[in-house]
Amino acid sequence: MLKTSVMDPTVVSTSTPPDEFDRNVPRICGVCGDRATGFHFNAMTCEGCKGFFRRSMKRKATFTCPFNGSCTITKDNRRHCQACRLKRCVDIGMMKVVILTDEEVQRKKDLIQRRKEEEAQREAEREARRPRLTEEQSQVIATLVEAHHKTYDDSYSDFHHFRPPVREGPVTRSASRRSASLRSLSDASSNSFSHSPESVDTKMNFSNLLMMYQGQGSSPDSSEEDNSSLSMLPHLADLVSYSIQKVIGFAKMIPGFRELTAEDQIALLKSSAIEVIMLRSNQSFSLEDMSWTCGSPDFKYQISDVTKAGHTLELLEPLVKFQVGLKKLNLQEEEHVLLMAICLLSPDRPGVQDHTRIEALQDQLSETLQAYIQLHHPGGQLLYAKMIQKLADLRSLNEEHSKQYRSLSFQPEHSMQLTPLVLEVFGSEVS
Repeated sequence: MLKTSVMDPTVVSTSTPPDEFDRNVPRICGVCGDRATGFHFNAMTCEGCKGFFRRSMKRKATFTCPFNGSCTITKDNRRHCQACRLKRCVDIGMMKVVILTDEEVQRKKDLIQRRKEEEAQREAEREARRPRLTEEQSQVIATLVEAHHKTYDDSYSDFHHFRPPVREGPVTRSASRRSASLRSLSDASSNSFSHSPESVDTKMNFSNLLMMYQGQGSSPDSSEEDNSSLSMLPHLADLVSYSIQKVIGFAKMIPGFRELTAEDQIALLKSSAIEVIMLRSNQSFSLEDMSWTCGSPDFKYQISDVTKAGHTLELLEPLVKFQVGLKKLNLQEEEHVLLMAICLLSPDRPGVQDHTRIEALQDQLSETLQAYIQLHHPGGQLLYAKMIQKLADLRSLNEEHSKQYRSLSFQPEHSMQLTPLVLEVFGSEVS
């Protein structure tokens, strides 16, 4: 029988290097033609030939071909002639030097296992550091969202029960100028807000608007206007009265609010009601035309409608600026309701007695808001600061609203159009 010696397995490789392998070409074992699983010991082979070469090299085997030493190796006959199979392994570039010893194989397995464990540990540490809400915080948010849903009807169906909006009336020269200026503001805003929020310079629009009123008189009760009939006052008074009721309903569902004394509950509600109403109204505010759209066209409120209820641009200019800024924050509903609750539970409101208790409630809400922002706004560290700044803006709006309300209520023909609830909340100053 002819004996064929095994070729030196350290000869120069004739196989295609891994980095030159065309992944679009089917992977075929260079030894037997079976489906290859990758490069093994420097050549593309199947799992069977990979194992055969490793075993042969480790045993330092010497095989003898029973034929003429030139057998054709296929998937079906590869076990018939080990000598020619091994010769074929060497011919395609399989190399003994890249075969790991048992110790090296074990070290490699240990290394792979250690890396897996280290990655699992790192993932566990990342998970531990990841912001999360406590069960109590999640429950507070769920309660506030439910409270908002129960007290804010986004179909605005109740508006039909208000005294109807009346927008008609004699148009004076001053009213005409005001209408044109407001349209100019809306047009400018419509164009500006088609761009990204960060690129909008709202100050320019408002400054231009204010300049239009220089020398014209920004108050709707200028001498040339008939201020005896504020046509929108009855409707908007009903709207505000309705909103106060909803704010009261929302407040009663804030965790901890009903445990406060009746005196503190009243003090908080009276002093914060208009601010919470302004926050609530942002849900219906549109950046496209700077209006509040509450269902049907009858309940689409322009700035000019509010002037027909006795308010002037000293309030409306910062109010619209506030609404624009708040809208551009793109708050999630959870953040919006938390902001309303934080606004309402402010311990520094006039007339409040138990400052410590109210401050503790507000702190819990603030911590919940910060945790929620960290969880849902990665990289949004400034969002919380911007939201708190909105509360400061609301204080200034509240002061201007109180001033204009007092001016309005001093006139009997106008105060009689207000509802008892509006008179009680805004008319009785808390000292």
